[in-house]
Amino acid sequence: MSLKKLFSYLLFLLLASLNTIAQAEPSAFTSGSYQQILTSNANQPFMLVIWSVNCSSCLKDMELLSSIHKSKPELKMIMLAADEPSATEQIQQILEKNQLTEIENWAYADDNTQKLQFEIDPKWYGELPRTYFFDKAHQRTGVSGVLSKEDYDAMFDKILK
Repeated sequence: MSLKKLFSYLLFLLLASLNTIAQAEPSAFTSGSYQQILTSNANQPFMLVIWSVNCSSCLKDMELLSSIHKSKPELKMIMLAADEPSATEQIQQILEKNQLTEIENWAYADDNTQKLQFEIDPKWYGELPRTYFFDKAHQRTGVSGVLSKEDYDAMFDKILK
């Protein structure tokens, strides 16, 4: 192998590893994480999107969420994957594919998913996708099911007043 080819190969490996490092894994969502999210976003409107790798509607919605993020970068979007801790690699691949790794991402890190769901919303029974819209006073509106671009826009009008 020539020195030039070896150098090119090593440069490729370096760039590939830097790209992997830049794509941070989701934060571990455990008991108390929901309150942490609320505290770190005090006086700021945001959207919390709860999804799963096993939810076909959630996966179809990813492209729209990516588009919304690109068109409204001022809107804080937080993604929470409601999957078993063993799905971390799959979660990361989906986020990368949809260019959603640069936003705040969380993933369940506790096998007691019902406890985590209850902390988020005692009236939520785990149906997905589930999206919460928080205004700056953290009055929230929870919506289950797939939303259209128009649905998102209407909710943004409410929370960004």
